Amino acid sequence: MKRAHLWLIAFAAIAPRLAVLVHERGRILTAFTDKSDDFAQTFVHHGTFGFIPGEPSAYTQPLYGFFLVPIYWIFGRTWWAVGGAQVAVATATAILVYAIGARVLSRRAGTIAAILATLNPYLVWHDVHLNREVLDQLVGVALILCTLIAADRRSVRWATAAGILGGVAVLGNVRLIGIPLVVAAYLVIRNGWSWAPVALVAAAALAVTPWVVRNKVEVGCFALTTDGRALWKANNAQTYGLLAQGKWIDDVKDPPHHPFPNPEEARDLYRQTGKKYHVDECANQGYYEHKAWKFVRGHPGEKAKLAAQAVRMEWDPRTTASATDSGHGAIRSLAQPLYTSVLYALGLIGIVVTARWFAGLALAVLAYQTLAAMVFVGATRYRIATDFLIALLAAGAIEWVLARWRRRPR
Repeated sequence: MKRAHLWLIAFAAIAPRLAVLVHERGRILTAFTDKSDDFAQTFVHHGTFGFIPGEPSAYTQPLYGFFLVPIYWIFGRTWWAVGGAQVAVATATAILVYAIGARVLSRRAGTIAAILATLNPYLVWHDVHLNREVLDQLVGVALILCTLIAADRRSVRWATAAGILGGVAVLGNVRLIGIPLVVAAYLVIRNGWSWAPVALVAAAALAVTPWVVRNKVEVGCFALTTDGRALWKANNAQTYGLLAQGKWIDDVKDPPHHPFPNPEEARDLYRQTGKKYHVDECANQGYYEHKAWKFVRGHPGEKAKLAAQAVRMEWDPRTTASATDSGHGAIRSLAQPLYTSVLYALGLIGIVVTARWFAGLALAVLAYQTLAAMVFVGATRYRIATDFLIALLAAGAIEWVLARWRRRPR
């Protein structure tokens, strides 16, 4: 019976994504791509992890780029290799969601949760394109599973595994830098003080250290990413109006006399002219971060408006715009809002009827994601990596309803 559940989950994950992959095969490598794609190509062809050969960069988080490297190296940069690998990642994610559900609810509820999570219309489309969120989901699910096992068994070993995954999550998305602290706090609240949360935080720090040291040696500063420009684009006087118009932060215009070129401009100039421009990424990062914090300190009311706007965008059942947003037509305008609205409604019920120790962890992670959106910017693609938690709560609500239905008087 357990094997049948897994086959059903695998089919639900694979079949619709393969259909989208074949339909989108002409655009997999040309549209909605992440800049990690540029890093991976440069590394495979020139041995440099960056935009330009011989110019190491830290202008993005490294996880997705290094995921693409072996695919490009072995199979070439082909739509079927990238899409096939990402379909496999999505399938593994669904199976781990089942494992969480079977642990905290039941096998049936785990199956429901996995199917609910993997059939998210946005993910069915987004997962096969060149975007890092497919890995964010897998690492996030694995992190939650290891955290739950560590709490159940009071295990330092499982807490260490969770910490490593927490560090890997940060290497995939720097917005998650506080997640190891969130899950460590959960272990403290659930089991009291022990070595487990200490091991978790230490393992997370250890996991990110090689990348941070590499950036000091090759780029010039200790950093998780030197893309301070992204933080500034989310925190300046232009942002609110552009987002309110349905545009994205990439439409923000650089300030007068900004450092030229920034790493992406240097990449474009290299492609056009063949000339290499060395960019001091550390100075570039400092310039834009200073302008972002200057805006926040000088315009607290405007920042409060941006934060409220970010929360609305993060949790809007409709798909909100982003730089690499994929999906269109009925999937975007009809299926996604309906799916998300129902999921939210069931998730709210699940908070009440699901075990408090799991609901508490889910709410803590979702609250952290909301806080991260308030600091940076909100969008469907940033929330989507933790929607599996809502699917698990929704499955708990469905199981509760089914149990009450069976107990009704006849």
